[in-house]
Amino acid sequence: MKKNSSLAIVDWGIGGLSIYQMIKSRLGEVPVLYFSDTGVTPYGKMARAELIARLNVVITFLRARGVTHLILGCNAASTVIPYLETRGLKVEGVIESAVRLTLRNRPHRLGLIGGRRTVLSGVYRNRLAKHGIRVEQRIAQPLSGLIEGGDISSAALHRQCQRILAPLKNSSHVLLACTHYPAILPVLKQFVSHNTCFIDPAGELVNRIKRWPVTRGGADRFLTSGDPAQMKIAAAKAFGCRLKHVDRLAF
Repeated sequence: MKKNSSLAIVDWGIGGLSIYQMIKSRLGEVPVLYFSDTGVTPYGKMARAELIARLNVVITFLRARGVTHLILGCNAASTVIPYLETRGLKVEGVIESAVRLTLRNRPHRLGLIGGRRTVLSGVYRNRLAKHGIRVEQRIAQPLSGLIEGGDISSAALHRQCQRILAPLKNSSHVLLACTHYPAILPVLKQFVSHNTCFIDPAGELVNRIKRWPVTRGGADRFLTSGDPAQMKIAAAKAFGCRLKHVDRLAF
């Protein structure tokens, strides 16, 4: 094991904090460098080439700071992993974990909500079709922006959830294909059948990386290309995660 091996989580915003919190609860002694990239266009709205270029810039930055293991806590980012310059890094996205967990749940009517890039990529539709599972997908792009602004309960949020979930209301399962969405699970549940189960892959992902040989002990760091004050507010409101200090980076 390299002495300087270290773990980072990258997401467009605070959604990856749902993964961070699970790492802390299960692997608490592992220090995490968390990077929120809200200073740029939401990853879910980027064209593929733009997203690849941006993530390669972020990866170069992290590699220069000794990061050896990287979690892309964003479904849109995870769709382009094969095209990233990851040499020397161990990288894990959320898609493999989400597919595996979905298959274990054996849904007979599966819905999915996610960002534009995730849905249009067809990655879930294609992967699940190989196992005979059809998925009805809905673009839920407005939700991550609302949550990023600290909104987890407004009338506007409720209207968006109702509109997005209307065609999925009788699903047996709904896959949360964005790490922001667990923050509004109580709202989402209001607009589906009481028998509908929501699939959150965060726990499965943490199980997959728990044997990574990363350095134990040390402090967590939180960085953003956006507004540190807003990140603190949103993290507290959405996930009850109180960040003492967030550094702003411009690149």
